[in-house]
Amino acid sequence: MKINKRKILVIDDNDIFCESVRDILRDENTDVLTANTGKDGLNICQNTKVDVVILDQKLPDTEGVSLCPSVLKENDQTKIIFVTAYPSFSNAVEAIKVGAHDYLSKPFEMAELELTVKQAFRTQELEKTEQIQNYHDHRESEEIGLIAGQGVFDEVLKMIDLAAASDAPVLITGETGTGKNVVARAIHYKSNLPKKLFLTTNCAAFPESLIEAELFGSEKGAFTGATSLRRGIFELADGGTLVLDEISSMPTHLQSKLLGVLEEKKIRRVGGESFKPINVRVIAISNTDLAEAIKEKSFRDDLYYRLSVIHINIPPLRERKRDIPRLCEYFIKLMTKKSDIKLSDEELNKLLEYEWPGNVRELKNVIERALIIQHGKSLQPSQLLKSNHNLPLSAVNNPEIEANKIMTLENMERNHIEKALIKYMGNYTQTAKALDISLSTLKRKVKNYNLTHVGK
Repeated sequence: MKINKRKILVIDDNDIFCESVRDILRDENTDVLTANTGKDGLNICQNTKVDVVILDQKLPDTEGVSLCPSVLKENDQTKIIFVTAYPSFSNAVEAIKVGAHDYLSKPFEMAELELTVKQAFRTQELEKTEQIQNYHDHRESEEIGLIAGQGVFDEVLKMIDLAAASDAPVLITGETGTGKNVVARAIHYKSNLPKKLFLTTNCAAFPESLIEAELFGSEKGAFTGATSLRRGIFELADGGTLVLDEISSMPTHLQSKLLGVLEEKKIRRVGGESFKPINVRVIAISNTDLAEAIKEKSFRDDLYYRLSVIHINIPPLRERKRDIPRLCEYFIKLMTKKSDIKLSDEELNKLLEYEWPGNVRELKNVIERALIIQHGKSLQPSQLLKSNHNLPLSAVNNPEIEANKIMTLENMERNHIEKALIKYMGNYTQTAKALDISLSTLKRKVKNYNLTHVGK
């Protein structure tokens, strides 16, 4: 695949300077273009996407300060490094005012220019990362509008607004695939933290011996393998939002520590002696019945009450089927640019009759698969509901279907693990406990049998 090289443009009437810069900055990932006049430089900017412009103040046909706005008009992400042999504070201020990224006074060492260019590239990368994150945040927050409200979902929308206006912990519950993470992002986006970090961690994804260090960090030498200080995700999320997914999987001894963090707003790294203040908005997510977990003594009731200051329960899709037509319309627009693809009334009726055990996520997957295999303008997602992939295991393993077939031990094990994952809604900790195997063994088998999507 062809790699797009970064482009540097040097606009200077000194040929020796231009060639020197080209020799130093050009490499396998970077092209260096040159121009001796403002007109020629602007012409290059109009025809080529330039990442960094090294611009001289005095040019035969114009001044660099006058050229800056025209360069940025062609590409507002271009970083301009202003260079001049007539340095002054007023010149520097004027250059920054018209959009220059940095300012160098001639003569300067080429190493200084090289460092300045690297910093410009780094700033560009950070800005692109932020733009992408903001785009995803905005798109995911828009999904709240699409799953919004007719009847039962109105209350969820009200709770999202209430949560966004508060700094209190939030507990989001609901079946797998109902959109709990989308709701969490919407709360973050609607709050006063949209430009801050939004981090998420799955409490079931780490061995019990490592989850404490993952959450709260560790000091050098705190345990075998801790060769350096490591900040935990609470520290990384400081000032922003932290989502704790599958909170029911957190070991009970850590639940008390989490309760202390929520109340004191301080953390202590593993192996550390001092406390560090943190300011993190915590959103907990669970697809299991925490009330039942409290009865079984696997979840602390005091932590439950602290997390559920604001409790949002998302109804399953089968309880809000009136949203299905709008969801389908949204997913079709999201996945294809074709505006003429519509679902017939017959197709919609079939989708409305289905119980959707996988909720909104299952509907999205069905629409996506239907778009992949469609012919012409006809879209028939209801045909995919009859496939084994979408039916519950009880239907897949119907004795009438399997009567004349002897399954291998490998297939039997795969089906048994799949059934357990569905029962515990993808919770690896509870599934491993039910199967009486270690968490690491379950994860290995899930990977080998390609069951990573099951129950999620």
